[in-house]
Formats: sequence, structure tokens, C-alpha cells
Amino acid sequence: MLPFTRAVTALQDAVDALGDEDWERPSGCTGWLVRDLVCHLTIGAQDVLVTLVTPQDAAPTVDAVSYWRVGAGEEHPDPHGRLVARLAAAYGRPGALRHHVDDLLAAAGRAAELADPGARVGTQGETLTVRDFLDAYVLEWTVHHLDLVAHLPAAADPPAETLAASRALLEAVLGAPVPPSLADPDALRVVTGRRAPTAAEREDLGPLAVRLPVSLG
Repeated sequence: MLPFTRAVTALQDAVDALGDEDWERPSGCTGWLVRDLVCHLTIGAQDVLVTLVTPQDAAPTVDAVSYWRVGAGEEHPDPHGRLVARLAAAYGRPGALRHHVDDLLAAAGRAAELADPGARVGTQGETLTVRDFLDAYVLEWTVHHLDLVAHLPAAADPPAETLAASRALLEAVLGAPVPPSLADPDALRVVTGRRAPTAAEREDLGPLAVRLPVSLG
């Protein structure tokens, strides 16, 4: 099974496990409820589906690492954040949004399995291989899986395989390793600003600490 498929299947299972009351809880994305984050996932799944059917003849301009543009600031600045919140509210009760995201995530997983890893596709004005595009999305959806369960203690974390793959890619993006004293979920949350490092973690991070948090866009 592709790491991408593992990531999207685990994310789908996490959404399916949400109780109706969980949709109104805060997520790990500042300013977004769980329902807002799930709505964002529908947009991401649509992006995957559109990209996989957007072939390109040109040489790749980015790979899984350079696909991510590292910067500082809000992870979901307006107007995107406001749009997502309005869309999520428009669904009303969780059932409609749950059904929509379930269909889209399942379709994205199937499309990924059927795609030629070496084929070139276009997205956001860039060209990259299907393999690199899907690898980049493992990081996207693993971090959002952590966001989804941030305030749901009984919910399952992402699979160890996708956590490890996401950490490796994030370290490649940073150009520096994250100390092994930070477990994979903590490394992903701290580096992307989901939470501040503890004093001990900051000491372990050393010079890397002054570069954090980073936003991926």
C-alpha cells in the first residue's frame, strides 16, 4: 500500500469515527473547528483528483521537497480561513459533510493507486511527478490528521509509517534533522507551530529553535 493510501485511509477512518459533538470542538488549526478542518479536507481531496488528471509534458519544476515553500505567519490566512468556515457551516448537520468528505477521500485514494508514479502532472503553476505529488500530500494529510485529533484524546493518531515519512520529508524541507528526543507527532506539531516547544525541547532543538515555527504553503 502506498504511504499516500495509508495516510488517506487513516484520515478517512478518523473522520468516520467522529461523534456528532466532536464536529464543534476546536481542531489543531488555530481558529478552525473540527468541522472547518474536515471541510478543508474536501478541498484537498478535490485538489488531488484534479491534479492527477492534469498531465504535463514539461520537465518537473519541483519535487516533493521543493513543492513546499517554507515561510512564517498564519497557517490559514484569510480569505481562505473565512471561506472554509462559511462552507463548513453551510453543510448544517455533520451528516452531509461526512458523506461528502468520505466520498472524496475514498476517490482520492483509489485515483492514487491507479496513477502512474512516473507520470508528470501540474498543480499551482508547477510540474512534478505523481510520486512526488503524492509524497508531498502524505505530509499534508498526516499533519491534518494530527490537527483533527488534537482535542480528541480517545482518537487514533496517524499510522507510524506516515508519521515517519512526514517527519523525513519535513526534515528535508528544513534542511536539518529534528532531534530524536521529539517523537514524530511532537516533531510535526512543534515544527509547524501547532504547539510551542517545551523548555527541554527548545534546548534539544538548539539553533533550529530560532527558525520555528514554519508554515508550509
